Amino acid sequence: MSGRLVQTRLSVLVTTPPHTHPRSLQAAPALLPLQHDAQMDYYGTRLATCSSDRSVKIFDVRNGGQILIADLRGHEGPVWQVAWAHPMYGNILASCSYDRKVIIWKEENGTWEKTHEHTGHDSSVNSVCWAPHDYGLILACGSSDGAISLLTYTGLGQWEVKKINNAHTIGCNAVSWAPAVVPGSLIDQPSGQKPNYIKKFASGGCDNLIKLWKEEEDGQWKEEQKLEAHSDWVRDVAWAPSIGLPTSTIASCSQDGRVFIWTCDDASGNTWSPKLLHKFNDVVWHVSWSITANILAVSGGDNKVHTPCIFESSV
Repeated sequence: MSGRLVQTRLSVLVTTPPHTHPRSLQAAPALLPLQHDAQMDYYGTRLATCSSDRSVKIFDVRNGGQILIADLRGHEGPVWQVAWAHPMYGNILASCSYDRKVIIWKEENGTWEKTHEHTGHDSSVNSVCWAPHDYGLILACGSSDGAISLLTYTGLGQWEVKKINNAHTIGCNAVSWAPAVVPGSLIDQPSGQKPNYIKKFASGGCDNLIKLWKEEEDGQWKEEQKLEAHSDWVRDVAWAPSIGLPTSTIASCSQDGRVFIWTCDDASGNTWSPKLLHKFNDVVWHVSWSITANILAVSGGDNKVHTPCIFESSV
């Protein structure tokens, strides 16, 4: 499942205290030092966490247990986020940190090792998100230097890097890929015909904007759309999963305390309409869709960890 809060077996939730870095998060007491992110793997049997002590830890959580199976050290600052790749590529985990680095870890014969280190950013890397597995092994990374980098595995241990400079003024806080399912394909796609995939992702930044990016035929990335509704930094964006219905949906949250649902019924993807889902009295740090895209989990911050607010969405 995509997303950071709604997971079938994940009960660890973290929120960000006010007046801190975009990815500096307050942890649940049982997980001190400060835990910044927690992600279940595809099968729900392993939990990856990252924290202020510069570590990435992997736990076996089968049968209700929590057994530490790996303590990964390689970052030189607080680690903000982790993301599992699809298991068809093996056991692969990405992590990003205040140290300006993205590290990709891989398990080989029961041992976790660093397989790649990306050092192409000039400031903290705040968000990492793997593309749908249909596209190959591609990682999007958003940084406080305002840039977004895309790392594509080309084989034999090599990674190709493309960079979108000045994607967001001041900095990028979040990235989220569009599903590989083409909008409307459930209804319109002829049986047996291979869909024409178009790579897209959304980003949120300190310029109060959500931006939609599309890969052109020449392989370069172009800003396709700019979504404006928030009055303060956009803290998170989440593109909803899809089974091929005509409507595309994105959730966003902000320092302004508001959560918006953006929908697009236009086949060209050019017309997005915002709907205010809720206005909180405090900053909202994270939004995450359920796998069926009809429930949105929202996590806000007041220096405490809360059970997320669950909204039934009809979009």
